[in-house]
Amino acid sequence: MAGVSTKEIKNRIRSMESTRQITKAMEMVAASKLRRAQSQVLSSRPYFEILYSTIADIAASNRDFSSPYLKERPVKKRMYIVIAGDRGLAGGYNSNILKLVLSEIDGKDAVVLPIGKKTVDYFKTKRVPILTETYAEAADVTIGDCFSISKQLCGAFLKGDFDEIHVAYTDFVSVLSQNPVTRQLLPLEKPEPNPGVNRGDTLYEGDSEEVFAAIIPEYLGGVIYGALCESRASEQAARRAAMDSATQNADDMIGDLSLKFNRARQAAITQEITEIVAGS
Repeated sequence: MAGVSTKEIKNRIRSMESTRQITKAMEMVAASKLRRAQSQVLSSRPYFEILYSTIADIAASNRDFSSPYLKERPVKKRMYIVIAGDRGLAGGYNSNILKLVLSEIDGKDAVVLPIGKKTVDYFKTKRVPILTETYAEAADVTIGDCFSISKQLCGAFLKGDFDEIHVAYTDFVSVLSQNPVTRQLLPLEKPEPNPGVNRGDTLYEGDSEEVFAAIIPEYLGGVIYGALCESRASEQAARRAAMDSATQNADDMIGDLSLKFNRARQAAITQEITEIVAGS
């Protein structure tokens, strides 16, 4: 920083201190939202776990059970529900999941249902077909929207519009670890019967296949909502980590600038003393 005056260094220090205040505030906000998002993750998991166990019981306890949701067929067209954020400043949270999906659909006939502004903008730029932009605001998507998406896509799958349906989201492992993953929703894998469990005879009001068909949209809606909760928690954790790193970098830069400021000031004082002594 040779040739820079102490005034310019002081202005840079003030600028970094202002930046540090912003990143610290964003870190605290993200930490607060993360606690709420974690509670949503924990509360959403039991719902679709119970539905899945019910699906497994129906499929495993009925011989010659068949359902269009279980039948595999030649894959011509795929659908991806992609969940990302509305804003940046979250490290690699958005880019990791978007690049993962792009690598999976590369060279394939696929349509995307984006959830989040970053998702919409990214796939528009990449010219990937988008089913709808109704859910462009990830923060506004509710559990009711998840069930609406599930029913819409189940109907499209039964009509043959899509041969595979996937959901792409960021799995919340811990505050320090979040993994982008894709999960196939349809067709379902038929659960294997557990020989150690005696389920007995189960009576259904109506046919068991009708009950199964009625449960599937509810189950998939729960899975989509669970993926949304996992992504929200992952986003806040990633943003908290990114802002913490930015705050630490600001502290390091302030310390470095303060050292250079003191050196420049000392050099100026020494020069003044030298000039006074020389003049006298």
